[in-house]
Amino acid sequence: MENRIFAHSANEDGNWQKLSEHLVNVAEKAAVFAKEFASEDWAYNIGLLHDLGKASKAFQEYIKSRSNQDNDADGFVPKTNHSGAGAICAIEELKYIGKIMAYCIAGHHAGLADWDIGNASLKSRVGEDGNGHDKKYIDNEVEEYFKNIKPELKQILNPPHLKNPQKDLHLWIRMLYSCLVDADFLDTESHMNCGQKDRGMFNSIEELLNKFFLHMKKFDNPENELNKIRCDILKKCEEKASQQEGFFELTVPTGGGKTLSSMAFAFKHALKFNKKRIIYVIPYTSIIEQTSKILKDILGDDNIIEHHSNIDPDKETEKSRLACENWDAPVIVTTNVQFFETLYGVKSSKCRKLHNIANSVIILDEAQTLPPEFIYPIEDIMRQLVDNYKCSLVFSTATQPYFKTIKDIERIIPKEMDLYQKLKRVVYHFPKKDEPNENWQSVAEKLKRYNKVLCVVNTRRDCYDLYKLIPENTMHLSALMCAEHRSKKITEVKEKLKNNEDIKVISTQLIEAGVDIDFPVVFRSFAGLNSIVQTAGRCNREGKLQSGEVFIFNPPKAAPAGLLRKSADATKDIIYCQDFNIDNEETYKKFFQSVISRANSIGKKELEEYLFKDAYNQVCQFNFQFATYQDIFNIIDDNYTVPIIVRYGDNDNLIDELKNSKPTKSLMRKLQRYTVNIPKNIFDKIQNKLIEVYSGIYSNGYVEYDEAIGLNIFEDKDVSFDVI
Repeated sequence: MENRIFAHSANEDGNWQKLSEHLVNVAEKAAVFAKEFASEDWAYNIGLLHDLGKASKAFQEYIKSRSNQDNDADGFVPKTNHSGAGAICAIEELKYIGKIMAYCIAGHHAGLADWDIGNASLKSRVGEDGNGHDKKYIDNEVEEYFKNIKPELKQILNPPHLKNPQKDLHLWIRMLYSCLVDADFLDTESHMNCGQKDRGMFNSIEELLNKFFLHMKKFDNPENELNKIRCDILKKCEEKASQQEGFFELTVPTGGGKTLSSMAFAFKHALKFNKKRIIYVIPYTSIIEQTSKILKDILGDDNIIEHHSNIDPDKETEKSRLACENWDAPVIVTTNVQFFETLYGVKSSKCRKLHNIANSVIILDEAQTLPPEFIYPIEDIMRQLVDNYKCSLVFSTATQPYFKTIKDIERIIPKEMDLYQKLKRVVYHFPKKDEPNENWQSVAEKLKRYNKVLCVVNTRRDCYDLYKLIPENTMHLSALMCAEHRSKKITEVKEKLKNNEDIKVISTQLIEAGVDIDFPVVFRSFAGLNSIVQTAGRCNREGKLQSGEVFIFNPPKAAPAGLLRKSADATKDIIYCQDFNIDNEETYKKFFQSVISRANSIGKKELEEYLFKDAYNQVCQFNFQFATYQDIFNIIDDNYTVPIIVRYGDNDNLIDELKNSKPTKSLMRKLQRYTVNIPKNIFDKIQNKLIEVYSGIYSNGYVEYDEAIGLNIFEDKDVSFDVI
């Protein structure tokens, strides 16, 4: 009978894959992945049971009906669920520990489910709601097949090595789930493509380390004081890399060369402790391309994998596209959102890469941008990566944030190096305590006095209003521009500065972290101290002047309500104190502590309720509400904004393709670079001027897309309020 039971239909060579072959392949692959966290037997069992339901008569009729090469089935046969059977058998055979496996098995296509919330709960699927097992999942053929593979199950399973089982089980289950999903995808892909896929074939960590330090040799003989300091920072990073795995902080004022120094630490640390990869996490898509380019120039395009929403699909290779699916590459560059939402994710496509985070060096660049509202779940998940999954985390920033629960952080740069004084390149001019707000006209008049000046404001509305008052030699930069447009404009800014041309730039905060530009004078709307300092990092960056000038002013309107306002208020509490010193790292810890105390705490209470409370106790409940918590841990609220595809450059053909066909994954990824997100309330105001290109997908239609400012929503008299 076994010879007639298949997992997958004919591949390019006309061969069918037997179910027994697929189950064993997936079990063995998943076990190899889970060895990184000493859970290989658990992963093996999950892999062996995951497609048990494919042995059913209904599924075999379905799979045969899908192929013209098999004459045993006639006509259309509806698709059948095949993931429920293995979940039920896991619980029946392995009792309460089988419940852990059931989450992974039942969700290996649909995603990790809640235990008992909603109609699609795992409890209802495995029949523990009192209604009995759903017999459509298990027929005589499945029962017979289970008897055959049952002897292959690992009966003795060691408990996972978790520092705090009550709090750490939920991530461990996600890790097991990731091992299963990736193994399943890889084996299916190998069968369907006869093993021909451009996966792997990257340089090793050791080979990349040699490339990296060969490049760094050119900095061995610094010619000026700034580069001498950068070399000292680099040397300290190399020395500290031999320290045992854990949390590290790299606190270096802007312009100190954090990117390359943090990578030097990561390579040395990875080699000493046999880490699999380096994951470089960046807050904004607007700066990720710059960092990727720096690393690609050193290590080679093929060895750096960018994974973020604004990546240009035309620059991807087949190898890089495949590596984005599971992060099976030595160096990954990604975003905060992609990284942390993966760690709390439930969908197979998102979680597939999760197991490859284990045993990595993770650099959190601009760590001060971690959202304080979500700091509790973020801290908890970072702790688990270090405690249980052999990760080392580097918090790299000029303004080190304050953490409530993570205290055992090893300093890479000792305080006695006194970098804040040595790298002091600007003078700050704060408004007096009771100084009134300025109007945009007065700000514009001040900016007109300078040939080269950058002004950073708090909202897109502010950026638009101020830009309109300074048209000559001025560039506008904001998220009213699509990613393709912003990249082009930032390149123009750099070229003008390089050629010593006159240029004024009015920008939102998208430019204040990580964008490598250097102005002699910078203005900043009053904001959080971290934002002010990051903006100042664009001033006299290379130390060519004796001192740059940074002017902070009170804008016509206070920062928008919410985190921006709370950060600004925390700044006022600090800067008007008698002992205020902006060039002291303790100042920033006080600032972040104040911000966190003011911020709304999202996800802490729910973490306890949905992922901790009923996880592990005397009766071993293992009750997790995975899907519900994922909806809570949503760093970017997709319900608040609406994406608008704009006509820019030569993308008319892409929009026409969408209009005339349907939104394929490949097409929508290309269009992502031509998207502007606007708040839902503004969308409602201008919807009649937009064009619905496809159901629920809009282009700018009759709303002008301007080469200077992007999507010109503020020309509409009905749109009078701020847009962050």
